[in-house]
Amino acid sequence: MFSGIVEEYAEVVRVVKEQENLHLTLKCSFVDELKIDQSVSHNGVCLTVVRIEDGTYTVTAMKETIERSNIGLLKAGDKVNVERSMMMNGRLDGHIVQGHVDQTAVCTDIADADGSWYFTFRYDFNPDMAQRGYFTVDKGSVTVNGVSLTVCHPTRDTFQVAIIPYTYQHTNFHTFRVGSVVNIEFDIIGKYLSRMMELTK
Repeated sequence: MFSGIVEEYAEVVRVVKEQENLHLTLKCSFVDELKIDQSVSHNGVCLTVVRIEDGTYTVTAMKETIERSNIGLLKAGDKVNVERSMMMNGRLDGHIVQGHVDQTAVCTDIADADGSWYFTFRYDFNPDMAQRGYFTVDKGSVTVNGVSLTVCHPTRDTFQVAIIPYTYQHTNFHTFRVGSVVNIEFDIIGKYLSRMMELTK
């Protein structure tokens, strides 16, 4: 489980495809603190550390993860938002993030907001999935590339988020352009509520 408070961005060193799997090797400031079998969020995707060597660590993504996220688009030199799993003895500064990306979205607009920025994203809307909680609500929570954010101006298949300078500089939001593909995870609380309402009809 994660909070959506990204620690930093890691740099992709190497990407190796092996059958349907993808092995990603990355470097970041806390490599020496990692352990084999530890969970780390990468652009919002929970992946397990399988190797640590020479100041880098490696994680493996399987076909399901590659198809549902932007992991398969990564290449050497790319920046990836990373967060280690949440410690249960501290404050939850973001919101409950599972690291189970639901789907991707595309950046359709970036607007200056006098020192901050508004990013707009569009995702494929599925009515059946929406009935199960896969949607956004105004002032609700959403995770974009692992970053816990507050939704504003949601429509049927789009939403905006406001990005302050600190978040812009310390995550890979500063690399986004119109057309950038991001990972989104809808709020788990909304999914549970939708499911409960469905079962009690």
